[in-house]
Amino acid sequence: MRSAPATDQTESEGKMLLRSMTAAATLSLIALGTTFTMAADLEAAKDNYDLFCVKCHGKAGKADGPSAATLATKPRDFTECDRMATFTDEKLFVTIKDGGEAAGLSKDMPAWKEGMDDEEIHDLVAYVRGFCSK
Repeated sequence: MRSAPATDQTESEGKMLLRSMTAAATLSLIALGTTFTMAADLEAAKDNYDLFCVKCHGKAGKADGPSAATLATKPRDFTECDRMATFTDEKLFVTIKDGGEAAGLSKDMPAWKEGMDDEEIHDLVAYVRGFCSK
């Protein structure tokens, strides 16, 4: 009679182990999917940066793009990490979306809300932050 509970317990432990392994596998797949999605988003953000930002901020984010010299206010140098750390992601988002003047910065920074949606702007903020981690 004592062997029946042991079998039930073993079967129960087996089911718990299977559930745990399934959960771990699912979490791993979600994590991998997130990694791939983030990489794709940063690649799209790089394309947007090249299209909208390079002409003033430069290819490497050093504020040395071909149009920078024509502006009344020098563009932000994204490689000045101490200075960039003073800006929240939200402030960068508002600056890109609504323009510099809307964020209390230079009116020379145009609004890009017509060229990018909110998700693309958030991705661009992450991409710009990357100039300080290189």
